[in-house]
Amino acid sequence: MGFFYEKNNNQLEPPTPSKNPVKEHKEKQTLKTSLQANIKIVKATLGESTDIVIREIRIGNKGTLKAGIMYTDGLSDAPSIQKFIMESLMLEIKETELESELTPNPKLLDTIKDFALTVGEIRDVTDFDMLFTTLLSGNVILLIDGYSEGMTLGNKRWAERGVTESTTQTVIRGPREAFSENMRINTALIRRKIKDPNLWMESRDIGKRTKTNIAVMYIKGIANDDIVEELRLRLDRIDIDGILESGNIEELIQDSQMTTFPTVYNSERPDVVAAAILEGRIAIIVDGTPFVLTVPALFVEFFQSSEDYYQRADFTSLVRILRFFSFGIALLAPALFIAATTFHHEMIPTALLINLAAQREGVPFPAFIEALIMEITFEILREAGLRMPRAIGSAMSIVGAFVIGTAAVEAGMISAAMVIVVSITAIASFVSPTYDMAMSVRILRFVFMGLAASFGLFGITVGLIALILHLCSLRSYGIPYMYPIAPFNISGQKDTFIRLPIWKMFTRTPLISQENIKKQQNPASAKPGPEKDQ
Repeated sequence: MGFFYEKNNNQLEPPTPSKNPVKEHKEKQTLKTSLQANIKIVKATLGESTDIVIREIRIGNKGTLKAGIMYTDGLSDAPSIQKFIMESLMLEIKETELESELTPNPKLLDTIKDFALTVGEIRDVTDFDMLFTTLLSGNVILLIDGYSEGMTLGNKRWAERGVTESTTQTVIRGPREAFSENMRINTALIRRKIKDPNLWMESRDIGKRTKTNIAVMYIKGIANDDIVEELRLRLDRIDIDGILESGNIEELIQDSQMTTFPTVYNSERPDVVAAAILEGRIAIIVDGTPFVLTVPALFVEFFQSSEDYYQRADFTSLVRILRFFSFGIALLAPALFIAATTFHHEMIPTALLINLAAQREGVPFPAFIEALIMEITFEILREAGLRMPRAIGSAMSIVGAFVIGTAAVEAGMISAAMVIVVSITAIASFVSPTYDMAMSVRILRFVFMGLAASFGLFGITVGLIALILHLCSLRSYGIPYMYPIAPFNISGQKDTFIRLPIWKMFTRTPLISQENIKKQQNPASAKPGPEKDQ
């Protein structure tokens, strides 16, 4: 697996140690025994921020022991703090071990954990770096005067969007739920679908300033251990101030930057991610975004929809072939029209050629400039429709394209045939189930238009050869991007251009899952039909 980083070594450099001894000392600064000293450091470091609530209380039988409670207003559940933490410490605990003594009682913190606090998550905190990370994540900090060790209490709660329907990957048949911006909700949605003890999850914080929580989920025994280790390596090598969305992680861990094709898959649907994990892929959940990443990703994966596995196999196969055909139309339709009308008139039927010549009689631009104007205009309308309010965005795009196309034809700037070709191309680009692949086609379409205008069909052919060679050279975490097409695998064709019935797809992708390939131990038992007499 050492070849994984040959193309990516320049992109992700290992984090260099800090050269500032003062900063390094500050990051490793341990808590003081004095409560007032700890509070003073917290206030000074956070700049007396008004959303940081610090409450000093007295606990114990006679109230001689001082304690400090700190939390971030808006990230913590204030009623729970008052009911389950402060009330327990101030009113319900009257144990003599909580009395202030000249020598601190080593059992005091254990007594508080065992008898005083009714919260689920309790961790020890010994340094200010951990204190600030947990405090600014929504947890509650409890410090006791006379002790250089405190506790962080799990009490996160903030305003968030609940589980709603997916807006980017809609289906007619299938689950409607989608991921939210809360990472814990997202992991729970995956756990809800895969109730397997071998579904392991690893967490880490990435970003020196944002400290964004990242979770990696995979099934031990199905996922390739080498790919899991490679992903750990790439995540650990990220040295950046902040991670705000899974797209930041995607750009930093993908194999190659010199390609328009996505080599990391993303989805906001729990069923899609769960199915990918069952196939041996690894999911990367980033806190603060509803889009979950899965690796490795294959080219054919971007033409598959979750609905393909909820509908009949024959209907799904027809739709999938239609998607690949639409991919070809979206990529090559304008280029083929330009090549035919510019260099290869003999390829066009005579009657159609006469009509095209009549349409272009008053058009002042060559076919390439016509297509370029229409494609750029449509891209502008598409982006405007996405950014405008939803109530008028779609209407503006449809009306704008219709009005501009009609007016351009009547004004003699564009031929009617070119408007038809560009319209069909635009419609075909929307057939792709994933937005990332559609964006790649949008970019490459202009390249093929330029080749067609310069060299005709010869240029398109050379461009296609170069594109195929490029796709075959790509890898996603060591897995060939075009698998199972290249290298060709006969068993992988069960779910590539067509989908066979589920009872026939009893193996996983061999290159992705090398430890447990079988999905059905006895495939014949799943075959539908009446039971035959023995």
